[in-house]
Amino acid sequence: MDAHGIAIGRDAFSELLRGRDLLVRKRRRSKPQTTFSNHWLRKYENLTVGFVPKAAGQLWVSNITYIHLEEDFAYLSLVTDAYSRKIVGFYLSGDLAAGGCIRALEMALPNCPMQGYLIHHSDRVIQYCSQGYVRLLQERRIAISMTQSGDPLENALAERVNGVLKQELLETVYPGFAAAQLAVATAVSIYNYKRPHSSVDMLTPVEAHGRTGGLKRHWKNHYPDKNGKEVPVQ
Repeated sequence: MDAHGIAIGRDAFSELLRGRDLLVRKRRRSKPQTTFSNHWLRKYENLTVGFVPKAAGQLWVSNITYIHLEEDFAYLSLVTDAYSRKIVGFYLSGDLAAGGCIRALEMALPNCPMQGYLIHHSDRVIQYCSQGYVRLLQERRIAISMTQSGDPLENALAERVNGVLKQELLETVYPGFAAAQLAVATAVSIYNYKRPHSSVDMLTPVEAHGRTGGLKRHWKNHYPDKNGKEVPVQ
């Protein structure tokens, strides 16, 4: 600019380019892929078939979902108690490394019963098969269970928790990572302490977490599996 004797500020130059449709438009990323199960790490059998927990601390389900930021994505790892629907561990990470899942599990572990049988169920993504994640489970003698296909109904409860958080308690897009962190913590608190769930007799997850025995369910299935049998999703 100076070489040609032209004086123009940054904003004015941007407006000049915009007026002539010469600005390079930033392409928004499409929905990110949070699952990668085509890896060499050991995969485990599904131990949840026919298993119905009768108290908290018998079955945990885990999953990863994404949170949309204006310029990027963040990744939310969740650990949920299947009996009470309480989110017992969560962590928002800036990437899909196993560290985010490990941090969520570390939050959940203080709630792990020292005695009894606890199953940890997830899909077969590389984060849950990683050495660090598996080692934490094995150190606490928690049984490892995984889906056997890519069908989300094999981990339907975890998918349902993702849906409730994102559809009811979180915004579609956040301006940055810090705003998303605060929103996730607030949403989890509301989910656990204030939102009644039809799957646990209209109790909040925190209320249900202290119960034992069967809890009345107030929902109907609308998602048959491949064999025509209904699959609970909430």
